[in-house]
Amino acid sequence: MSDCYWMLESASYSLAHFTHQNFPMQLVDSHCHINFDPLADDLDGLLERARMNHVNYMLCVSVCLEDYPQIAELALNNDQIFASVGVHPNYQDCHEPSVEELISLAELENVVAIGETGLDYFRNEGDLTWQQERFKRHIEAAKSVNKPLIIHTREAKHDTMDMLEEFGAESCGGVMHCFSEDWETAKRALDIGFYISFSGIVTFKSADQLREVARKAPMDRILVETDSPYLAPVPLRGKTNEPSFVVHTAQCVADLKGVALEEIAAYTTQNFFRLFSQAKPLPNDHCH
Repeated sequence: MSDCYWMLESASYSLAHFTHQNFPMQLVDSHCHINFDPLADDLDGLLERARMNHVNYMLCVSVCLEDYPQIAELALNNDQIFASVGVHPNYQDCHEPSVEELISLAELENVVAIGETGLDYFRNEGDLTWQQERFKRHIEAAKSVNKPLIIHTREAKHDTMDMLEEFGAESCGGVMHCFSEDWETAKRALDIGFYISFSGIVTFKSADQLREVARKAPMDRILVETDSPYLAPVPLRGKTNEPSFVVHTAQCVADLKGVALEEIAAYTTQNFFRLFSQAKPLPNDHCH
């Protein structure tokens, strides 16, 4: 029996009501930046294209506090959109939030997560203590408000996982966003209760290591995302990415696991609302 079918049989819940013929397939884009140009200029069209491709919800992720009010307003005015609050590790010349400030902002309506946060040693050089201290504050804030972390890590997998373990991130949980590391790193994240989110990178022919992670990752611990406007999946690589494109990533993960797209959609949708428990689907949606 293959790994993916073993994981399906060992899942602790039934998906029968998610794939019932009376309920259309639903997807969630678990990480996007629709406040960025050029997506922000076509929000109505973007949301309509998302709905046409069964993408009913999306999480618009904060990268700096200067842009946070725009994200919060998007979430407040659109039932399809949820928000996070945090400062990306690459943003050095921006307002540096305190733990108390993050806690205060995280209490606003439709803010369901802290991040994105983490470590990035690819774009930053020299003494990166400031980055590690910022990451620690985000972990402390997430633990305080009991909302999950959205983790960015690039060329810093060991330090990222060490800090998550050392500072008790298991108590709030979170997701390894746009995951591109090896199975060893994925296993460390899974062992502390984190989820693994696959972006369009998994559709790239060069992503053999990541595809192996997708095959092995438990069905009840995976998400799909666009990270739009970046990283458009095959067959749309090179175009401006948007939430409607997440269906291609979901299809790729389904193919890797040998299951139907509808099954991946059902799992990842339920996983999203389990992890981001403050996110509430519309009353008539069958997402639980």
